[in-house]
Amino acid sequence: MKKIMALAAGAAMGLSLASAQAAEKVTIQLKWVSQAQFAGYYVAKEKGFYKDAGLDVTIKPGGPDVAPPQVIAGGGADVVVDWMPSALASREKGVPLVNISQTFKKSGLMLTCRADTGIKKPADLKGKTVGVWYGGNEYPFLSWMSKLGYKTDGSKDGVKIIKQGFNVDPILQKQADCVSTMSYNEYWQVIDGGYKPSQLVVFKYEDEGVATLEDGLYVLEKNLKDPAFVAKMAKFVKASTKGWDYAKAHPDEAVKIILAGDSTGAKTEKDQKRMMTEVGKLLGADGKLDPKDYERTVATLMAGGSDPVITKKPEGATTSAVTDAIK
Repeated sequence: MKKIMALAAGAAMGLSLASAQAAEKVTIQLKWVSQAQFAGYYVAKEKGFYKDAGLDVTIKPGGPDVAPPQVIAGGGADVVVDWMPSALASREKGVPLVNISQTFKKSGLMLTCRADTGIKKPADLKGKTVGVWYGGNEYPFLSWMSKLGYKTDGSKDGVKIIKQGFNVDPILQKQADCVSTMSYNEYWQVIDGGYKPSQLVVFKYEDEGVATLEDGLYVLEKNLKDPAFVAKMAKFVKASTKGWDYAKAHPDEAVKIILAGDSTGAKTEKDQKRMMTEVGKLLGADGKLDPKDYERTVATLMAGGSDPVITKKPEGATTSAVTDAIK
């Protein structure tokens, strides 16, 4: 009997070991630190959706000194989360990124201004000081200013840009008339900083006709030539989408998972719950990239007059091969 039990235990251990060895490794580089903006990936890992798909996923948080295109170009990740303006600009500069899935359908990018500056409409931005994020996040703003015909060199008929850190200090300290904000994050920092909504004027990029696609999944073009890689990414996208669906349906649980995975302690439960609610409004239904959204983004980035974000229409910058392979 003992011999039979030992054999059974050995067989179980062998199966477990085989399963562990069979798990395909995937490393994803996030665009920013651990927060509800990336809830779907953390939930998919914590709830075992990746494991059930035969994947062993490592999630690498981002930060102010982390550029996803550079990370993946250097072999530090299999897939990255990035905004399309950054990805297409990087592609034109020689990093062959390809969009395999689009997580956010809508843009959460906004320009938040102090009402006491007299700014009421985009035309009022002339001569004002604006805080802008860089590191790839500046492209939508630059496209918008090009559309308005405003220079960004601080000249009298343009706008003065100050490089904004990943906070809203310039508006709180009145160093800037406006700052860049996300609907799910920095806008609420301005509110928490003492401003009432009535004291602010908000321009949503969606409303101004210059919205570009934000969080999507990107891989290197050369890897898509490998059918095994495409199949692995299909599993990853499917499990990630399941994670997003679960996070949206169970926001409180998703927040607990996020907080447990955040070693910085920078975000409170209140912050993350608010963020989860707002992020839920931006999500697409199935992770598939809408060609119309892509074309709009490309057109916006190319409409830069003498200084466009990208100078020509990208070729091969997106693929449906991964989402088409989802079973």
